[in-house]
Amino acid sequence: MTQKQVPYHNAVLTLRKAQLATSQRVFNARGSKVRRCEQCLLPAGECICDARPAPGGHCAFCFIMYTGECYKPSNTGRLICDVIADNHAFVWDRTRPETALLALLNDERYTPVLVFPQQYAAPERCLQNPQQLSDATAGKIPLFVMLDGTWREAKKMFKSPYLATMPVLGIQPEQASRYALREAAHLHQLCTAEVAIAVLAMAGENDAASKLSNYFSEFRRAYLVGKPHLSLSDPA
Repeated sequence: MTQKQVPYHNAVLTLRKAQLATSQRVFNARGSKVRRCEQCLLPAGECICDARPAPGGHCAFCFIMYTGECYKPSNTGRLICDVIADNHAFVWDRTRPETALLALLNDERYTPVLVFPQQYAAPERCLQNPQQLSDATAGKIPLFVMLDGTWREAKKMFKSPYLATMPVLGIQPEQASRYALREAAHLHQLCTAEVAIAVLAMAGENDAASKLSNYFSEFRRAYLVGKPHLSLSDPA
């Protein structure tokens, strides 16, 4: 398949390479011995790079990732970076965040919006619908901040002081996650890519939402080829 030639930047993969280069120990996750494509991180025989859409969008995404999260082939944050051209990724630190992260969050071109369940935020911080999201980001680029890790890790990251005043956008899933690659704490919890699909739809980014949905479906299909113990069908 011939792809349109566009600038390509995937902040999650860039962060992964930087972390691997400076790591003091070898990261051995399940499946670490599998020969993988260096771009999509899927087994070489199931590479989906030809299905990667041209990046675009009118919003931005920032991933704040728990230590080690960027290494995992099952992480879906990098799929979002393949779809949304303006993407950023950092390793989380509660008290000593990277200078570049703080500069991004304070960049006047953007309005940062923290994507997180609203029951954990004060009511005055919560954006309840597309109109409130549009009003909060009017005249600026919406910068959707995703806390990427396990649910336990994400709740810890949410308490970071530099996120404390940010408006919060919560996604209420209407059905169980299609993602069978990890065990969620609750059946209704969605993976990062599924949350981003809903966020993009709420932001009126319907083309990007459709691209990410199709891309995620292809990723999930390819990943599960080597996981016969997991179901290929959607949960009921």
